[in-house]
Amino acid sequence: MFNVILFGAPGSGKGTQSLKIAEKYEIKHVSTGDLLRSEIQDQTPLGKEAKQFMDSGLLVPDAVVIGMISSCIEKNKDTKGFLFDGFPRTEAQAEALDKLLKLNNAQINIVLALEVSEDELVSRLLERGKTSGRSDDANEEIIRSRIVEYRKKTEAVADYYKQFEKVKYIPGEGSVDDIFTSLSDALEEQMAMAE
Repeated sequence: MFNVILFGAPGSGKGTQSLKIAEKYEIKHVSTGDLLRSEIQDQTPLGKEAKQFMDSGLLVPDAVVIGMISSCIEKNKDTKGFLFDGFPRTEAQAEALDKLLKLNNAQINIVLALEVSEDELVSRLLERGKTSGRSDDANEEIIRSRIVEYRKKTEAVADYYKQFEKVKYIPGEGSVDDIFTSLSDALEEQMAMAE
């Protein structure tokens, strides 16, 4: 099983690239947002618990999110691997994910981090805001604070995986295809080493 984490600030193109990677390498795309929506829609015990927190305007606790990831891994044991998108967001989540994968005789093989300048991120999100209908994509001040918040939290996760030499930084500016080629090259290099 080959497992990947894809990091990228809001507007980095992470969503677009995640789908392309999952399709090309036939690995399961795991987005915590999608998992939350699915669990809530299916009214699972975890979904009901998550909904209570969300309805109160609170973040869903790590234990609930990890439970959903665990459930997803359990349901997809035959997959070639997982691509974790938007998770882990904290060092505690990274440690929990590692323990979970270890129980399944697996590990994170590579962490790909898309690097995009702040000005480019702001420009992309403001552009997306014209059509996305998301109010947080239409306000430059909010966008910049989202980027700061993202960097504060995920740099700790990157530092955690750096100690295992698993982090690879990929330039996230240029055409979608050029960025995808860079991501694919890094993945294939790591896959060759894992064989």
